[in-house]
Amino acid sequence: MSLPELQDLILDHIAIAVKDITVSKKIYEDLGLVFAPEIEEVKEQKVLTAFAHIDVNAHIELLEATSEESAIHKFIQNKGEGVHHLCFKTPDIKAKTEELTQKGYKFIYPAPRLGAGGCWVNFIHPKSTGGVLIEISQRPIK
Repeated sequence: MSLPELQDLILDHIAIAVKDITVSKKIYEDLGLVFAPEIEEVKEQKVLTAFAHIDVNAHIELLEATSEESAIHKFIQNKGEGVHHLCFKTPDIKAKTEELTQKGYKFIYPAPRLGAGGCWVNFIHPKSTGGVLIEISQRPIK
């Protein structure tokens, strides 16, 4: 059986909110995942991020808050550590945002913002998706 390929959306990462990125990295490294050597700080989001490939497209992203004002800190305070969001990459985030908005989905931000790795990102509000926070992301143009 051949699986269909999405034309403009591919799973990019599963983001996990953690209290301590170093401790959590070890868990996934023990499973065999290999993290990129750098831990990136995304100042606008008040988080540290670490990425490990799952396959040729998808990653695990660990998110550690750098401030009590961070959405990740608030998430952990309310729900504990765990899966925070799913991210799908798209070649044109503006077009995908417009398409989904026309279909009735509500976004966290009025327009895409700069995120980890220089990607443009936006989040579909969980109230629009049955309780799951979904990020869409566009890789930087090189």
